[in-house]
Amino acid sequence: MIKVENKKEIIDNLRDDNNYYGEYGKQFISNSDIKTLMTNPLDLRNPQETHPYFLIGGYFHTAILEPDKIKQFKIVDASTRNTKAYKEISGGEVCLLQHEVDKTEALVEKMLNNTVCRDLIHTEGNDFELPGVAFLEGNWWKGKADIVNHEEKLVVDLKTTGDLEKFHWTAKKYNYDSQAYIYRELFGYDMLFVAIDKNTQQIGIYDCSDQFYNEGKEKVEKASEIYDLFFKNKDFDPNNYFINRTL
Repeated sequence: MIKVENKKEIIDNLRDDNNYYGEYGKQFISNSDIKTLMTNPLDLRNPQETHPYFLIGGYFHTAILEPDKIKQFKIVDASTRNTKAYKEISGGEVCLLQHEVDKTEALVEKMLNNTVCRDLIHTEGNDFELPGVAFLEGNWWKGKADIVNHEEKLVVDLKTTGDLEKFHWTAKKYNYDSQAYIYRELFGYDMLFVAIDKNTQQIGIYDCSDQFYNEGKEKVEKASEIYDLFFKNKDFDPNNYFINRTL
């Protein structure tokens, strides 16, 4: 049972990625769980397949926020993941390709050469990869902020996107609205998304409207209801669960 008086100890434990993403962290719900809770609750916390775009996003964040950890990424100089060279070197892992790293490094350079972005990211006193927890809708939630800018009182989140013109749409599709609501509750600051287009290298900076936060709050409420039903109601039989809609 998570106790509020242990909050500082909890946050200290969650600073370790092994705890955050491991069994310790599974005591908490996170924004990344919302899609699963909304679509297939029984799949919650089952191992997920590693996709290359997760690695690319991870490399982008690490290169900007924790460049000393960049060596943890395994990179293969091959044209595709279907080549013999890739399969021999990767040993069955999903690895980054050199041309993906080169493209991502160009995005990192572009963002850090932008003075507004650079100041948001590297203002003195900023916290990077800062975990937080909060009790929302009857459950404990966790999150890890890319950047907490105390001077501007902002939580800054870095995103890569395939089409900056569609970012308003993808922000709702990928539950950035619920992320914004959760993170504002976790850290007490408004959310700011800094996105860069992977194809054009254009940068967009997006603050969040009250409507965006409210839509995120509704998702958190719904996800919490589903979580309570599936994982906290001892009388519920998941075998009897079905989706009912009108066509």
